[in-house]
Amino acid sequence: MTLRLGASDAAEGGRLLAEGKLVAFPTETVYGLGADACDPRAVAALYAAKGRPAFNPLISHVLSIEAAAALGRLDGDARRLAEAFWPGPLTLVVPAAEECAVCDLARAGLDTIALRAPDHPVARAVIAAANRPIVAPSANRSGRVSPTSAAHVLEDLDDRIDAVVDGGETRVGLESTIVACLGGAPRLLRPGALPRDAIERVLGRSLADPSDDSDAPLAPGRLSSHYAPAAAVRLDATEIGPGEAYLGFGPDGGLADRAAAFESLSPTGDLAAAAARLFACLRRLDATGVARIAVAPIPNEGLGEAIRDRLARAAAPRQS
Repeated sequence: MTLRLGASDAAEGGRLLAEGKLVAFPTETVYGLGADACDPRAVAALYAAKGRPAFNPLISHVLSIEAAAALGRLDGDARRLAEAFWPGPLTLVVPAAEECAVCDLARAGLDTIALRAPDHPVARAVIAAANRPIVAPSANRSGRVSPTSAAHVLEDLDDRIDAVVDGGETRVGLESTIVACLGGAPRLLRPGALPRDAIERVLGRSLADPSDDSDAPLAPGRLSSHYAPAAAVRLDATEIGPGEAYLGFGPDGGLADRAAAFESLSPTGDLAAAAARLFACLRRLDATGVARIAVAPIPNEGLGEAIRDRLARAAAPRQS
């Protein structure tokens, strides 16, 4: 059985990670499944626990820009973004340092590395106690809905990992934004909790859109079918079909009464509230056993861009 630790036991979680164990813990975005980024055996165990494709690289979590600079080469743009947004929900993909301690398996054999400094007291305490970089993809089976509470972690991973540090529900509820700084214009690889416009204000120019890296993605969350519940997902729904559940946003227009099950991301159309509730709502609707979830239109602006990205991946054809 997976050991359930309290927030005051963060140091114990870090000690377990230093021993090569798998420990889930909260970040400000979602719960991450932690492993020692420098230990290929621990990383292999993490891949096995998640059922994660080995070509999908992992984010290494550190406490500071200095710690990140020991692992990856932070150019002017990357350092500018790190200084503006770390600690926080921004992941930077940069060239790996020549003496990068993070193992090849965690980087999926690439010469790049994904780095983030989380802004959550429990996450930071765990990393400090481990005293090493920690990879921490979302603490769920690969392709499933990301967890925003310790209970969600245990639903997917009980008996598959060593411990979870329960720090309550996560504050943001949406994964980090991922930006590649690999020469030339920085590229937005994954929309997330930090909006595009905030990043572009710091850079003083627009982010480039990602190229197609689906065969060997540079960052997590780039597979076409990802964040998927068991139920099929239908986007931009304005009507409800027979037996469909409905995931609403803003006034439901009476559709909730005709749905087999109903959850609202935000009755008032608040995108921040919708982001925080997205994965929990998908989980609750999926748990009803419906075959299809119809999703209300979400505006493609601010955090809406990231919400739509996750929903589009949930709705994509499933990979065998």
